[in-house]
Amino acid sequence: MSSHASNHARVIPLRPELRPGLRPDPRPAPTEPAGPEGPASKEPLWRDVVGDVLRRERLAQERTLKDVADAARISLPYLSEIERGLKEASSEVLAAAAHALGLGLADVLALGRSELLRLATSASRPAVRRAPAREGEGEVRLAA
Repeated sequence: MSSHASNHARVIPLRPELRPGLRPDPRPAPTEPAGPEGPASKEPLWRDVVGDVLRRERLAQERTLKDVADAARISLPYLSEIERGLKEASSEVLAAAAHALGLGLADVLALGRSELLRLATSASRPAVRRAPAREGEGEVRLAA
């Protein structure tokens, strides 16, 4: 070991785009078709919506990523990537994460659907007309 070597670790600040809360989006920017009113509004991606649902449910239960990842038998980094919308999880992985949170896969999908509808109606574009739902259709009831 040279006499100039130090036992102190050198601190290198993170680039702004790598700081927590400011993660870069690794996905390529979508090309938006231009219409008479300009570019179409960006639709939310399913993986972002599902990740938001899982994170919201986990935080509402005041549980850590490690706790849920261990219960679901998913690696912590992978669950983190799912929550951040960086990975498109299989139905088996989503079901495992849902069950670890005390939910069923149908619950997560229904919450995701509600979030998609909320995002779609908040966007400035015409609403899609739908046939009225049959009684009980689309309802999700959660029991404690």
